[in-house]
Formats: sequence, C-alpha cells, structure tokens
Amino acid sequence: MHALEKILAKNSGKAEVKTGEIVTAEVDFAEINDLYLQTVYSFYEMGGEKVWDRERCAFVFDHYAPCSDVKSAANHKEMREFAKKNDLRFHFDVNCGVCHQVMPEAGLIYPGMIIVATDSHTTTHGAFGALGTGCGATDMATILMTGELWFRVPEIIEIRLNGEAPKGVYPKDVILAVLGKIRADGAVYKAIDFTGTYVENLNVAGRMVICNMAVEMGAKTAYMQPNRDVLDYVSARAVRPFEVQYTDPDFVYSESYVFDVGTLEPQLACPHSVENVRPLTRVLEKDEVKLDQGYIGSCTGGREEDIAAAAQILKGKHIPSYTRLIIVPASSRVMQHCIEKGYIQELIRSGATIAAPGCAACLGVHEGILAPGEVCISSTNRNFPGRMGSKEASIYLASPASVAASILNGKITDPRDYL
Repeated sequence: MHALEKILAKNSGKAEVKTGEIVTAEVDFAEINDLYLQTVYSFYEMGGEKVWDRERCAFVFDHYAPCSDVKSAANHKEMREFAKKNDLRFHFDVNCGVCHQVMPEAGLIYPGMIIVATDSHTTTHGAFGALGTGCGATDMATILMTGELWFRVPEIIEIRLNGEAPKGVYPKDVILAVLGKIRADGAVYKAIDFTGTYVENLNVAGRMVICNMAVEMGAKTAYMQPNRDVLDYVSARAVRPFEVQYTDPDFVYSESYVFDVGTLEPQLACPHSVENVRPLTRVLEKDEVKLDQGYIGSCTGGREEDIAAAAQILKGKHIPSYTRLIIVPASSRVMQHCIEKGYIQELIRSGATIAAPGCAACLGVHEGILAPGEVCISSTNRNFPGRMGSKEASIYLASPASVAASILNGKITDPRDYL
C-alpha cells in the first residue's frame, strides 16, 4: 500500500484498503475557519450537543482577521461562543494567522494523521506526511459530533521532481510549472505524491507551498515522504506521539509525471486561470505588463522565507509612486520573526504596507483588494476573476521574489537580475 492508504487503513481499523473503496475513518484533528459558521448551525440541527473531543478540533479566524464589517464580526461572536461552550483546548483568534500556518506551528500537524478542515488548501499538510483534505459545513458538523468521516480511497499519481533549482527559481515556480502541464482538472479526486531528489532536499516552507497548490489540480489530498527537516520541525512541536507511514516499494502509481527542476526558469500564472502558466521571460518578450499592486502573503506565500526574499530584493530601494506593495505575514509568529530579523522594517522603508496576519485580500475581502482595471502580481494561489476584489482586475501569480522585483519596477520583471 501507499503511505496514504496505510493512514486510511489505520484510522478505519482495517488491515488494508484499495482504490475506490469507501471507508469510515477516525479524524485526528478538525479545523473550522471563519467562513463556515454554518458548521455550528448544522451541528445543532443534526442533534449535536458537545463536540466529540475538545482537544481535537479548533476554530481559526483567518479569512476575516480582523473583521471589516458587522456581519463577519457577528459570525466570529457566534463561533467564539461555541468554542467557549465546548471548552476547546485550541482556539486561534484574529491575532494568530492563516489556519495552514498556525496549526503546524502549534504542533497539531504530524506524520500519519488525518486532518480535515473547511478549506480546500488543507492539502498543504501533505508536506508533513499527513493526509489533509477539505470538506463542507455538513461533513464538518458530522466530524464534530462523531470524530469520523467517510472517505473514498483515491487513486494516487506520482509527480517526480528531480534536480536542483537554478538561481531565481523557487518552490512557487516549480508548482506553477507542474500546474501548467497537469492542468486544473488533471488530478480531480486523486491524491498526488510528490517525490524525487528536489523534494527530498526541500525545506518545510517549500514543501508547504507545493502541497498547498495540489488542490489547484483538483487533488483530494497531497503527500510528501517526511525528510529530516520535517521530522525535526514536528518533533519539536507535536502535541501527540506520531508514526511515519512509508509506501511499500512495490506500490504502482496510476500515473507518473517527471519534471527536471534544473531546467526551469521563473514562472507566471497569467490571468485569469491558475493553469495559464508561462515562463516569465516569454511574457516579457511579448509585452510590458504594468502593475498597480504587488502582494506577498497567504497560506502559499506569506512565510518567513517569502518575506525574506522580498526584503533582500527591496533593501535600500523604494517602490514607484502610485504603486503599492502589500505584505501579509502568514502568522503572528512569522511576523515576529521577520521583525526580529529586520525584514519588516526594511520593507516598510521600501514603501510596503504591512497588514495583519491572515488571508486578507487573497479571497477578496479586505486589506489589499483590487479596483476595476487594476493589475496585481501576487504570491497567492488563485487568480480567477474577482478573487482579489473586482472581477475586472487582473492577477498574475508568481514567487515572492518575482513579486518584489516586479513592483520595484512597476512592471513584471525577472527577479534573477536582483539576486
């Protein structure tokens, strides 16, 4: 069996599982973000009284953090009341950050677990050797009542990433290149196992970027075999003992794709689809793309490494008049570390605006939304019309380094000239 199949088998009390089989499995942790107050309503409508385990579920207030309107504030109030009533051990309010960042930081994510959250980018946690997937309000209410959920065992495809990334090529560029080939519907309800020498040597932040965007190919979940960086990170934080699952050497993938990372250059996902990926130089050859905004943040591109890359490029420089750069750290801990290392101060001097940790404009709610006709280059994960504000705005997705170099010039720019 594959490691993911072993996780499903273990949590469903079976010796083995097979592709296509439907199992009922125990959930190790459940997370509800602040878009899903309906989870609370469904819980009570279905007869729920107390959550099944106060130590295995949490709310994360990240999409409206802090609240910018009365309705979201009222939603938060109801969720807080539910959390207090159930005496939840873990609760992440508006001062914490994005769910997919704060949960690993708190030691709630570890190899061999099943984590289900009301967010499609829960595939991020495959970076830690976990099975992470998203669900809706009704399914989440079922988990809160029973601690279980049904799963269809997905077929598993391999994306093998070999080689060493050239200068100026970041994990975001790598996953965009993969997306450009596999396309947005290439892995619907499949699991993606990222393998290869590039993955084996990749740090925790880079692994999270790649697994995060597996869902943009339709994947149900993503996976990477934990390396030493992951095991050190988890061992220093995990609130529970964990067991790493390993794929049997004779396991056969349903499909395999191989990429030579060493041949890549910086990539762009052009408007208005995440699969509309082109090498950055090809875009530059065709046209000059002027920018109104650069945006560095979200569960894809708001970690310390991302902010450090931007600070390195912008140090001692200033963005042009009538442009803006929005920096949204993925968590308060990330922000704290970036302040301690001077990155935030350097970015403020360069003209950047620092926003509260959270999702912010990534879903078009507040802190950096776009007006009609504006063009933004962003380190986030989606660029369809309306994602960051107006449906008439245009979004280019890129690495944080590409965002920084581009907004410095007021137009899309190759970051390798600044490294």
